[in-house]
Amino acid sequence: MKHIYESQQFTVPRIMELFERTPLMKRIVARGGTQDYHTKILATLFYNSSTRTRFSFESAMLRLGGKILSTEHAREFSSEVKGELLEDTIRIISNYCDCIVLRHFEEGGAKRAAAVSPVSIINAGDGSGGQHPTQALLDLFTIYNECKILNGLSVAMIGALDLGRTVRSLAYLLSKFERVKLYFIAPAELQIKSDILQHLDEKRVSYELSDSLEEVISKVDVVYQTRIDRERLSNYHLDLSRFNIDQSVLGKMKTDSVIMHPLPRSVELSSAIDSDPRAAYFRQAQNGLFVRMALLTMIFDEE
Repeated sequence: MKHIYESQQFTVPRIMELFERTPLMKRIVARGGTQDYHTKILATLFYNSSTRTRFSFESAMLRLGGKILSTEHAREFSSEVKGELLEDTIRIISNYCDCIVLRHFEEGGAKRAAAVSPVSIINAGDGSGGQHPTQALLDLFTIYNECKILNGLSVAMIGALDLGRTVRSLAYLLSKFERVKLYFIAPAELQIKSDILQHLDEKRVSYELSDSLEEVISKVDVVYQTRIDRERLSNYHLDLSRFNIDQSVLGKMKTDSVIMHPLPRSVELSSAIDSDPRAAYFRQAQNGLFVRMALLTMIFDEE
């Protein structure tokens, strides 16, 4: 697996291999890192801003002993301002590094880059409604770490799902496991797209579409909340407060359920629930470092 641009690439054995490596990365961090990959250089090429994803990849590379080249505003500072094609940019930057982590504003940008790159491309989010496979991998690891199982789980995904890269990528990964049931909770205008539902139908994965958090919240093992982008949603005139998770919602959830969020959060997730043991989103963010370290080692070890 030289390039990582979509969740569909991963098999269950490959996922479990990654998950077996991830705790080892946590131990490496605890002892101050390693120099095993000191000859490697990682380029983080971000055409859209990001804090968590870029920093976690850069920290992962540094913890492994490698070096980084970084830009967060490539759309303004790269030669694409002068009309250079993404493919040409990748061909040039690949001469300077061993792996490129790419966040691009066009859906499918990472796959385009992978088609021409002699070094590994990792998709760090492409377009609106594209994918974010490494976020999905750290999300899945968090579910596995918190619930201890993946088969037979029920998962609610909540928010503006139509353009949600994280929920789309996670749905693809969850579809690989047995007896999983997915609940997509959103207003009809923001509901998950038909391509995901078609995939779930092909994989015979059970799912329900709903616009009621109240009806679903007590049934699920995992609650995956997403950020409400007020600017994007201002034209819909929807009352999205009924999808918020606060202390009143906690009492209706299973006592051993898990609350997740890819962050950053807005009003949809109350800080008042942060101390609840079911709130796993900060542990989820920390897992991002370890999962991405493990993923980089898999890529480098197979070169």
